[in-house]
Amino acid sequence: MAALSLSRKKNSSRNAGVERKNLITVCRFSVKTLIDRSCFETIDDSAPEFLNFASILEQILSHRLKGQLTWFGYESPRSFWDYIRVACSKVPHSCICSIENMENVSSSRAKGRAWIRVALMEKRLSEYITAALRDYKTTRRFYDDGAIVLGEEANMLAGMLLGLNAIDFSFCLKGEGLDGSFPAVIDYTPYLKFTQSSESISSDEEELRTLGSSGSESSTPENIGPPFIMDENSWYNKCKRVEQKYRLALEQKGYLEELVRLREVQLSDSVSQNKLLLQRIKDLDVNHKLEKEQLEYIIVELQDQLKSFQSLGHLSADASLSQISFDPGQSQDENGKHDSSHLSEGKEETPSLLGLCGSLTSVASYKSLASLKSSECLASPTTEMTSPGLTPS
Repeated sequence: MAALSLSRKKNSSRNAGVERKNLITVCRFSVKTLIDRSCFETIDDSAPEFLNFASILEQILSHRLKGQLTWFGYESPRSFWDYIRVACSKVPHSCICSIENMENVSSSRAKGRAWIRVALMEKRLSEYITAALRDYKTTRRFYDDGAIVLGEEANMLAGMLLGLNAIDFSFCLKGEGLDGSFPAVIDYTPYLKFTQSSESISSDEEELRTLGSSGSESSTPENIGPPFIMDENSWYNKCKRVEQKYRLALEQKGYLEELVRLREVQLSDSVSQNKLLLQRIKDLDVNHKLEKEQLEYIIVELQDQLKSFQSLGHLSADASLSQISFDPGQSQDENGKHDSSHLSEGKEETPSLLGLCGSLTSVASYKSLASLKSSECLASPTTEMTSPGLTPS
C-alpha cells in the first residue's frame, strides 16, 4: 500500500509538472502570435489571438489557487483577481482602485479580465506580475504547492510578458469579453502545426518498411539469403519511436474529435436559440398587428364621436339663432326688463318717488294734466296776487 501511494504521488507530481510546462509553452506561443498579428493590424477584443492569450494567462494565474474558507469550514471558489488586488496594491499609480470601483463589472472574474485589458493598454502587465511574484508571502497564502507562480516557471512568465509592451492594444471595457459567467477555454488548434522534413518522412517510411521486411523474413524460413543481423537496442528504439509517434497522432486525433464534438454542440445550441428567436419575432409581429388594428379601430370611433359632437353643436347654435330671430318682442321685453332692473337697482326706492312715478306712468293722468294746463279758467296764483284791483278775500 505504501508503494502504491508513493507511485500515485509521483504520478500526480509528474502530471503537475507536465501541466505547468505545457501552459508556459502555450503562453510563449500565444505571445509570439500576438506580436506577429500586431505587425498587420491593431489588437482588440475581436482578435482570436488575444482571446486565446487572455484565456491562457487566466489559466496560469488560476493554477492551483486556494479557495476561500467560509464560517462553516467549506472552501468557496476564488478568482485570481483576489490575489492580484492584494499583491499589486503597493504598485505606484496602479489601476487596481479604478477597476475595483467599476460599476458595470461586478464579479471577481470579470474584474480580473478587465485588469488584464487595462494592464495591456498601459503596457505594464509584466510590471504587475513581477510585483505580485515578489510578494512571496501573499503568493504563498493564495496558492497551493505546485502552482506555476510558486515555481521556476514564474520568472519565465514575467520575461515573456515583457515583449507585449511593444504592442498597442485597444479594448472596450463594456463588451462580452468581461462576462464572468463563461470559463476561460484555451484553443490549442493554432498551435498544432507540425513541420516534417522529407528526411524524417523517408526515415519513418524506411523504419516501417524495415519492420515489415523483418517480419516477412522471419515468417519465411526458406529464404536462403545472408542473415540480416541487427542490434536489439536499435530495434527497440525504433519501435519506441514509432509507438510514440502513433500515440501522439492518436492524442491529436482524440483532441480534434473532442473539438469537433464541442463545436457540434455549440452549433446545435445556436440553431435552437435561432429558432426560439425567430418564433419570438413572429409572435411579436402578430401582437404588433393586433395592437395596430385595435388602435385604428379606436381612432375611427373617436373620429365618429367627434363628428357627432360637432353636428350637435351646429344644431344647437342654429336653434338659438332662429329663436332669437322669430321672437323680437320677447327679446325687447327681456332687454327692457334688464334695463328697468338695472335702473331700479340704481335708484333709491322711496314712497314719494314711487307715487310720482306711478302718476306719471299712466296715460290718462298725463292727458288730464295737459287739459288742465291749457284751460283758460285756470290762472296762476302769482297773477292773481299781482293784478291791481283784486284783493284777496
